Amino acid sequence: MNRQSTTRPYGVDRRSVLAAGAAGFALATSGCIDRVESAVGQDTDRLALSITTVPADGDREAVRIARHLEAHLEAVGVDVSIDMRSRSNFLETVLIDHEFDLYVGRHPADYDPDFLYETLHSRYANESGWQNPLGFSSMPVDDHLEAQRRVDGERRQERVATLLEALVEKKPLDPICFPEEHRVVRTDHFDGWSPDHPESRHGYLGLEPNEDVDRLRVLVTDARISRNLNPLSATLRERGSTIDLLYDSLATEHDGELVTWLAENWELTAIEGTEDGDANTEAVVTLREDCRFHDDEPVTADDVAFTYRFLEDTALGRTEFASPAPRYRSHVSTLEDVTVESDHELRLEFSAGFEAAERALTVPILPEHRWREQVDARAENAEAFTATQGQWGLVTMDNVPAIGSGPFRFESRSEREHLALERYDDHFTRREDVDLPSVGVEQLQFGIDPGSASSIERVANDGADVTASMLEAHALDTIPDDPVVDHLESPSRSFYHVGFNARIEPFSNPHARRLVSGLLDKAWIVEEVFDSHATPTATPLPEEWVPDRLVWDGEDPVAPFFGADGELDAEAARDAFEATGYRYDDQGRLRL
Repeated sequence: MNRQSTTRPYGVDRRSVLAAGAAGFALATSGCIDRVESAVGQDTDRLALSITTVPADGDREAVRIARHLEAHLEAVGVDVSIDMRSRSNFLETVLIDHEFDLYVGRHPADYDPDFLYETLHSRYANESGWQNPLGFSSMPVDDHLEAQRRVDGERRQERVATLLEALVEKKPLDPICFPEEHRVVRTDHFDGWSPDHPESRHGYLGLEPNEDVDRLRVLVTDARISRNLNPLSATLRERGSTIDLLYDSLATEHDGELVTWLAENWELTAIEGTEDGDANTEAVVTLREDCRFHDDEPVTADDVAFTYRFLEDTALGRTEFASPAPRYRSHVSTLEDVTVESDHELRLEFSAGFEAAERALTVPILPEHRWREQVDARAENAEAFTATQGQWGLVTMDNVPAIGSGPFRFESRSEREHLALERYDDHFTRREDVDLPSVGVEQLQFGIDPGSASSIERVANDGADVTASMLEAHALDTIPDDPVVDHLESPSRSFYHVGFNARIEPFSNPHARRLVSGLLDKAWIVEEVFDSHATPTATPLPEEWVPDRLVWDGEDPVAPFFGADGELDAEAARDAFEATGYRYDDQGRLRL
């Protein structure tokens, strides 16, 4: 059935968005020759590559993986260098500038496989942000990505499995392992700790002081949260726990399922089908009443509708082409129409099944009066208003102080030293009739400590209450055997991986990507780099989504390591390169 909005239509012309993407793709590919020259280097046509990653004080495991790969690339005749960059600069290089050959990093992933849509769909190949930073393009993979969105249950499981089969063959990225998440907490000041804490909203709910304490002292290894609180920023965070505390979403993920949050409830209905049973979805969402932003303005359905439109075009129609947000872009890409029925009710229509549609309910809800005002001010004060996708001021500003409607609000900060959030007492989690644990902590004090071992020591010495950032594997042996220090362990959806820039040679060729993947001994990396506190993988999804053929069984089922126990069989690897069409000179150097 076809529906028309009677009030406040969604108003985004998808044809202009697709046209902009097509034009941008042509521009991107036109510059490939220059990038090939930079990758090849000055030594005629010798293959030269740079591995981009962060320094050891940012991620020691990533550096060790990069060194492992560097040694094996050199052994097969490649001229290799490692390009170490700060965390923010690393993300800017990969996500915004796309100026890398290959990189080693950790992907934040998500609770639902649909995060692969934004990561790999060719419609995003020329966008800045978390959308397809690899520049990967494959029509069959696009078809699989779209197909898994349109169905639910067992049929979706089958389509995700087919997608994974295609990905391991194409190797746009090579997943290495899922690290375990380890943290330490003190148990003498607060009760209610759980393995959820603190990378979810629920991790902070229900914590209660057991003495005269009103401040939770949280340690993070990354100073970026003291510098930027913009929910749209692509370079200032990988995971969004701080944003989740400052901003509400309609729904929130807990224990792998979506539960109500700002929405009091929602009802999903299949409204249209195709011949093979693929369904479109309608969601009627009812907001909790009497919710307010931190500046005391009411939260209404208009703010929700504005948020969805803004994520698709942060310029709000003021420029020739849309300027999608560098984050949350694909969350809302199945949303076809929004109708505001009242101050507290909306009707949403999606070109997706229930599971993919619900992911749109997890984006942070933005106050329209603040963000629209900033777009208007920039447009009115500029002779020629431009909004370069992913890079213009509104999506890169620090957004301090942040104004959301979440359970905590901004109090103060000192750049590179601390961020303080205070409890928002008017938040719905403080109401007696809301079936959620209450926020018992009055203040969250985020302190910066770049080292895992030093963070553990500070908690042990009562200088902090919790390490919020994942502890590195090498530091776990320093956790003291102390009755007031608890070690929290939980599985992780995030995964370490090697990402290939598919825009340039040699990685525009899937054969080259698979060959380099064969230089990684994932089992050895897990044992030696992560001290066995990780699970090797051939796919970017946890095992419950993986078909039997691709379940890890001691080696990568498509690109097994050229060697054993971390030792490369260089002769076998070189033979494989030559069999694929590469050649060697008389000095053993690999040529294109």
